[in-house]
Amino acid sequence: MRILILGSGAREHAIALKLSKEIGKENVFVAPGNGGTQNCSSNVDFTFKDFDKVKAFCLQEQIEVLIPGSEEAIDAGIRDFMEADSEVKDVFVFSPDKHAGQLESSKAFAKEFMAKEGIPTAAYQSFTAETVEEGHLFLASLKPPYVLKADGLAAGKGVLILNDLQEAKDELSSMLVDAKFGAASSTVVIEEFLDGIEFSVFALTDGDNYVLLPEAKDYKRIGEGDTGLNTGGMGAVSPVPFFDDELKLKTIRDVVEPTIKGLKKQKLNYRGFVFFGLIVVNNDPFVIEYNVRMGDPETEVVIPRLAESLSQLIIDAKNGQLTNRIAAANPAFATTVFAVSGGYPEDYDKDKVITINDASETLFHAGTKMVGDALLTSGGRVLAATCYGATMREALNASYEEIESITFEGKYYRKDIGNDLEKFIK
Repeated sequence: MRILILGSGAREHAIALKLSKEIGKENVFVAPGNGGTQNCSSNVDFTFKDFDKVKAFCLQEQIEVLIPGSEEAIDAGIRDFMEADSEVKDVFVFSPDKHAGQLESSKAFAKEFMAKEGIPTAAYQSFTAETVEEGHLFLASLKPPYVLKADGLAAGKGVLILNDLQEAKDELSSMLVDAKFGAASSTVVIEEFLDGIEFSVFALTDGDNYVLLPEAKDYKRIGEGDTGLNTGGMGAVSPVPFFDDELKLKTIRDVVEPTIKGLKKQKLNYRGFVFFGLIVVNNDPFVIEYNVRMGDPETEVVIPRLAESLSQLIIDAKNGQLTNRIAAANPAFATTVFAVSGGYPEDYDKDKVITINDASETLFHAGTKMVGDALLTSGGRVLAATCYGATMREALNASYEEIESITFEGKYYRKDIGNDLEKFIK
């Protein structure tokens, strides 16, 4: 099997490493890849945005499976394009089509899906510029804090949680009338605030059946104690200590299975990964959001813990041979800690020289590039150090030791990943 992965982050690096161990480095390609993916696959110089180059490469290299790493590639309609072209229609694009991808690209679409399938989620209403005054009235009917979500993709920045009613009204007007987040906020979902602890579960599906992958908890804020701006993710832990047998049963029964059944019932052309962003309220799981691909940085702990063949799971999905089950997982803890560029997630410098001492195989690259023999920073999130341990703390200590062995100008990382989970460990 020959596989092309679209993307350039640590998520794609983790997937490429797993697949290369199973089917050989010579059969795995990443477009455009980064300074780390070239060690376990072949980087190719184009992005998902150039559909014609994707097609030409698939024909040239006899690609059998195409994996879009990001939501942008799915929302751009890469599967629709491939399936509409007679020359590449047989390439198995392991993702939903553009319409089904609205489970992530449209908050309103996802909320309506959950309402139809009876999947637990926060109460909500959707508003546009024409109904902004109704939105103000709806806000006034709620108790703080107030949650405003841009309907479309806003690079992780389209969610506001505010305590002041007037500020919430002003921000709603800014999003809808002044296009604060561009087209992404032409519709805004206002929903009730749920107070609990968040985590994520993941499924791999062929649209009929699913295999449940290991769960994870990620850390999105730039500052310690979950303060400051949202980022693409500063670290993650798997397994999740509070995800006990009772909560797992409820999650499968009330969230995962109704979702997979709902995809078929609503005739959504869905296959690939399903990311369930969840919050636990009084030991009951509620869906905050869906993603239609693997998360990042969660992939960097979920895929390393997957104790069976990812390539075989994809083949089984292609052949309609998946059966509903829980995947085998390494019982050890996996933790990842991100080193990011100074200033991120706001303005930051690039092209800083990176020095890595004694890198492990699971040091996943994100914002890196090779220029000659030099490894340079090329993005805000630079490197993710994934390590294992018999305990969470053992794994974290190893991740931090590795992060501390990396140097580049302006390097920053959170030192409190996993601290909030200590209380759940017996």
